[in-house]
Amino acid sequence: MKKRIGLLYGGKSAEHEVSLITATAVTKAIDFDKYEVIPIYITIDGEWCRGPQLTKPAESIEELQFTKKESKPNYILEFILDENQEQAKFDVIFPLLHGTYGEDGTVQGLLELLNLPYVGNGVLSSSAGMDKVVMKQLFSIAGLNQVPFVYFIRYEWDQNKEALLSKCERELTYPMFVKPANLGSSVGISKASNREELEKSINIAFKYDRKVVVEQGIEAREIEMAVLGHNEPKVSVAGEIKPTTEFYDYESKYKDGSTKLIIPAEITKEVEEKMKDMAIRAFKVLDCSGLVRADFFVCGDEVFINEVNTMPGFTPVSMYPLLWQNSGLNYSELIDQLIELALERHKEKQQLQFNRE
Repeated sequence: MKKRIGLLYGGKSAEHEVSLITATAVTKAIDFDKYEVIPIYITIDGEWCRGPQLTKPAESIEELQFTKKESKPNYILEFILDENQEQAKFDVIFPLLHGTYGEDGTVQGLLELLNLPYVGNGVLSSSAGMDKVVMKQLFSIAGLNQVPFVYFIRYEWDQNKEALLSKCERELTYPMFVKPANLGSSVGISKASNREELEKSINIAFKYDRKVVVEQGIEAREIEMAVLGHNEPKVSVAGEIKPTTEFYDYESKYKDGSTKLIIPAEITKEVEEKMKDMAIRAFKVLDCSGLVRADFFVCGDEVFINEVNTMPGFTPVSMYPLLWQNSGLNYSELIDQLIELALERHKEKQQLQFNRE
């Protein structure tokens, strides 16, 4: 019997479009002989819309965008909660939501309350992985090597702008990279080579989040690894990113296709082993499950962990599926494994529930 998969995408995030690209790609890879695929689209305004069952891949992004009027008239939660409706029953929810209200633990918390199996990381790992400051602090506890950083919130910036600029210049050196603490896909990230650019970059980052991270820029190779699993995670080959722009920004990731991905990366066995060890340790310290992409800076034989992404892109040009493809696991098989891992974790959780007297 086919498993019924709820494909959840869109969302109230600056990465709404990225989610649509990812969802379109997944429909082209998922095995329709194994799964009934139900699209669940969250509009940019936060409206949940359930579309008719997909029987073939989506040919365009537009095909996956619809409104409540074009979908079933009921609110999506009514489908999930009403056990008398046959169409209500999902075997697994497959979230393909990037950024805030998607990979930050909010949707994961909803699915936990509904006691539904879902692909990917849980509430804690999603929220900790989304907040770059919390993530970096946990990495520090785990003894993972990182570049120096400074962080602060909007209120502190409004009250003490000059003092914070001085702190950045005291603790870091130019160039610096400025990032919103809670966002992905390089949205809102910019490089600063002097104080004027630093102030401008910080103001840009605050358009996306109330917390900002300023990181030390270094001359390094950008190399990534994919992690897959639950209790016994495994690691893919390494892949190197060589952007034609100054850094791997949103345009080079999703729009112009100019970035060169070298898989497997040309690294020594020593560096590869360091990366594998750090990737697994990062996965475990955040209590991750399902999928994680670990991003590193490599300077000679020295390895710095930059961050992990708990919902990496699944687009045709995304690193995560390409890393597994080059490790012997194709796109369709990767989706199968993620669904099985979701069911495994859910089964494990059910065994921990309190028994009622």
